[in-house]
Amino acid sequence: MIILGLNCFHGDASAAIFRDGELIAAVEEERFNRFKHSGGFPSNSIRWCLSQAGIDLREIDYVAIPRKSSAHILRKLIWAARLPVASSSRIKALQNFVSLKQQLAACFGLNAKEIKAEFKFVEHHLAHMSSSFYVSGRQNAAVVSIDGMGDHASMVWGIGDGKKLTIKDYVYFPHSIGFLYTAITQYLGMRAYGDEYKTMGLASYGNPKYEDIFNQIIQIGKSVDFKLDLSYFIHHTKGIDMTFGTGEPYIGPMFSDKLVKTLGPPRESGSPVTSNHKDIASSLQNRTEAIVLELLSRIRTSSGQRNLCYAGGVAFNCVVNGRILAETGFDDLYIQPAAGDAGLAIGASLFLYHHILDKPRKFIMNHSYWGPQYSNDHIKDELRASGAAFSIKDESDLADYIASKLAEGKIVAWYQGKSEWGPRALGNRSILADPRQKNMKEILNEKIKNRETFRPFAPSVLKEKSQDWFEDNPNSPFMLITYNAKQEKIKHIPAPIHVDGSARIQTVDKSTNPLYWNLIKQFENQTGVPVLINTSFNESEPIVDTPKQALSTFKRTNMDILVMGNYVIE
Repeated sequence: MIILGLNCFHGDASAAIFRDGELIAAVEEERFNRFKHSGGFPSNSIRWCLSQAGIDLREIDYVAIPRKSSAHILRKLIWAARLPVASSSRIKALQNFVSLKQQLAACFGLNAKEIKAEFKFVEHHLAHMSSSFYVSGRQNAAVVSIDGMGDHASMVWGIGDGKKLTIKDYVYFPHSIGFLYTAITQYLGMRAYGDEYKTMGLASYGNPKYEDIFNQIIQIGKSVDFKLDLSYFIHHTKGIDMTFGTGEPYIGPMFSDKLVKTLGPPRESGSPVTSNHKDIASSLQNRTEAIVLELLSRIRTSSGQRNLCYAGGVAFNCVVNGRILAETGFDDLYIQPAAGDAGLAIGASLFLYHHILDKPRKFIMNHSYWGPQYSNDHIKDELRASGAAFSIKDESDLADYIASKLAEGKIVAWYQGKSEWGPRALGNRSILADPRQKNMKEILNEKIKNRETFRPFAPSVLKEKSQDWFEDNPNSPFMLITYNAKQEKIKHIPAPIHVDGSARIQTVDKSTNPLYWNLIKQFENQTGVPVLINTSFNESEPIVDTPKQALSTFKRTNMDILVMGNYVIE
């Protein structure tokens, strides 16, 4: 049985393909069209997934879509009547889904009648929940999805039991933790779609001096719920100006004049970041942590479950994630690498396969390498066409040689194997550097990445050595959890340690990425440090996909070495 999962006409458009419940391939459309968080229809992703499965579109049995127009239909109709301007964009989106079969056929030059697949629509948050639970390997868990909004809900929790997911409760629009974080991110002058992670990074530099205000802006309810003070927002009165085309998505302003009167004038994009901006970010992050942790604590009590599977855009808040096991009563936490909307393509497919079709579970996602891969011959052809000088290293020598260059302070672009599923570079499309150099953060931000100086970098650490360098026995293969560095180790790896002593770490397992593990091991052998700085291989664009893109990015930045497969360019 072949299932094609699609997240389309929404941010982070993506495709995933399964054969008999096993994932074959998954990729985001942005990797092909080069627009960050690209919306629209993921035609390139679909073509690539089909090529990896070795099949034709006409051989697909099901197409799974993470949107269900009939879900919460009464609430949707009530709000459509209140917000007729906003509802026009919803009507356009609905028209896209109605014509989905025709659009899919047109991409491949087919008549819609030639597509025999059955189209199944799955509620947005059920797809989020499924994307975590069904790939986690846990047979029983509390399952939680928190984001901005999808199918009129902003938070859903339930119980995963074997092949079944049962929803226990919802929090509905207009109340939303995700929208709160987006609104304040916009207020802070970071207005691009998906910029919330910048606010999280900024928060560590401030103090929560606006705590009382944020305690008013969002309040916990009596059950597993919360409410916004809507007077600080406009999304409930004017709707949300959203554009999800082929390019980068757009979300219009969401905060009201009252927020401006309370906190002062919003920061203009590109203007200096002041201590006041840092304090606002800190206050937001502090309140977000308090609300999410309290909600999860209540879910732990209500569910009786010891395992937590977590998804949705808010699940990318790695600072919150770092506190979950210590403060909510859960013993185990699983978040898959594409926890945001890209992951819906996987979730819709698996909800269909397991919950609806009652098929057995067997697939476990223990790595993120599900994207495109290019052969050494392809890499060699690109290098020759570019005229770049290169050397070739045996795999046995490659790690030792590159580790020695990293130890000398060289910055290395590392391009290997299949690309990562999700927004994090996890050792296959990475820029690597020496964590011992205190100024390496500034060098990377200013000379390589051309981004805000306050933004931190993450460390990759050998899994078996992680407890020696970080607190709380780390387990973070997808770089989604923050841990505090051990105090006595900070002086040895100052560059990736955030101002508050924490780091968003990746624990590297030899069994899932032996080449990257060996590189870090060789660096440890030479320096005594089993850690590397790891940031995504890009510069103000999506992570590189092809060897040609890797070469282009390398040439226009100040990196020292590019490694693609066995080929080394210096």
